[in-house]
Amino acid sequence: MQNENIIKGQGAQRNVINRFDRYTFEPEEDDFETVKTSFTEVFPKSIVNQVKSDDLPMEYSMNPYQGCEHGCSYCFARPTHEYWGYSAGIDFERKIMVKKNAPELLEKFFQKRGYRPAPILLSGNTDCYQPAERQFEITRKILQVCLDYRHPVHVLTKNALVLRDIDILQPLAEQNLVSVSLSIPTINEELRRKMEPRTSAAKNKLKAIEILSEHKIPVNVMVAPIIPGLNSDEPLTILKAISEAGAQSFGYTLVRLNDSVEPVFVNWIENAFPDRAQKVLNLIRSMRGGKLGEKKFFDRQKGEGNIAEMIHNTFKIGRKKFFDGKEFPKLSIKGFTGAKDQQLRLFD
Repeated sequence: MQNENIIKGQGAQRNVINRFDRYTFEPEEDDFETVKTSFTEVFPKSIVNQVKSDDLPMEYSMNPYQGCEHGCSYCFARPTHEYWGYSAGIDFERKIMVKKNAPELLEKFFQKRGYRPAPILLSGNTDCYQPAERQFEITRKILQVCLDYRHPVHVLTKNALVLRDIDILQPLAEQNLVSVSLSIPTINEELRRKMEPRTSAAKNKLKAIEILSEHKIPVNVMVAPIIPGLNSDEPLTILKAISEAGAQSFGYTLVRLNDSVEPVFVNWIENAFPDRAQKVLNLIRSMRGGKLGEKKFFDRQKGEGNIAEMIHNTFKIGRKKFFDGKEFPKLSIKGFTGAKDQQLRLFD
């Protein structure tokens, strides 16, 4: 039974203490707060980040937005908001920083002498198709730059808004320059509304897979995160549904609650699922050596114990049953020259 005081449409129910603040305060237990979303333009000097994590497959990522409106309480990006002086709680999903100059910065990056192309993940931290994208269209402009320069790009999102840009995605796909990963942790719509309250409905994500696949745009699905006691009974059902919709591959992660993600998630689950909150938290601890988080490379992906092993085995079964023979294409870097036209550089 859900707490009647829970704020619908938000993952975080209150702000949590910023670990970098000199002065802190303790929020009251009944300090529930509804906040309207605000947008602040920021002016970064670069937009492409080099990924240095040994257990992640990409070399580069870029994020047109800082903060995310989708409201997932377990989002690993929440602590990054604290570097801006905000809270990882409500602030993360209601105070959104917008990088309008991202397309221009990306173009300058492509023009750097000596740059060797490698696929860039869009986004990797916060969602590039969160609701703000309807207004600002920064992601659309970034994709156009990638098309102009024939540069490969992986798109990762929880939002079916990606279909808006199919007119750019399709010519990218024709040159083997794009793939789309949709995050689908659940296809139980009642659970989806609580877990990720401002994302697209599960049926709309499945429809997006169908439409993208019909346009020959390769689709991967991230079944993430798996939270034992909430969606850990769904993997086989999800894998069957996404395979039938046209997905060519999938990945998954086990939930981990590092730093300020932990108090946000704990508060959320105690309000959203008070009858099983402690069971879920104890199951997570069983996968994380008695803790709720894990930062060690590779260990953070695998987890430990019987529950983690059971989840891994379930996905192995699902891969063999629903994805046997399917292969995800490797994006091409052959067309990139560092210029919009096809003329090769005279000097490198």
